[in-house]
Amino acid sequence: MKNLFLLFIALLGSAALTAQNAAPATTPQKSSGGPKMVFENTSVDYGEIKKGSEPVRKVSFTNKGTEPLIIKNARGSCGCTVPTWPKEPIMPGEAGTIEIRYDTQRPGPINKTVKIQTNEGDEEQTLYLKGNVASEDEETVPKSNGTILNPKG
Repeated sequence: MKNLFLLFIALLGSAALTAQNAAPATTPQKSSGGPKMVFENTSVDYGEIKKGSEPVRKVSFTNKGTEPLIIKNARGSCGCTVPTWPKEPIMPGEAGTIEIRYDTQRPGPINKTVKIQTNEGDEEQTLYLKGNVASEDEETVPKSNGTILNPKG
């Protein structure tokens, strides 16, 4: 009886291994068709700007795919970065524009991102914002070479 039980276990194990080896592993293949968002440039450089300067920059893209491109969502990395995108589908070969509004009332370096979700797939597209907003003090008050006790040096 013990030998029969061991034989049964061995047969089950062998059948399980054979079934696993018999089924070929399939990997999902990305189709060559579909929408394809291609940006002219993914870096948005505000440069060195004054506080309160023009906050809007535009980024152009083209649908280089074979199907309509739909932008599902676009979001800035913080509340100071607000994107606006086309809500209608972008047909193959057509171009579109995303407007990005940065709060230029905030002095300091600009180092933000805008993430864009489309119907291309699960991966998001990323735009990178950089630059610097000079504070009012930097624009109007000359810097002294002296110390607090001797302001003129």
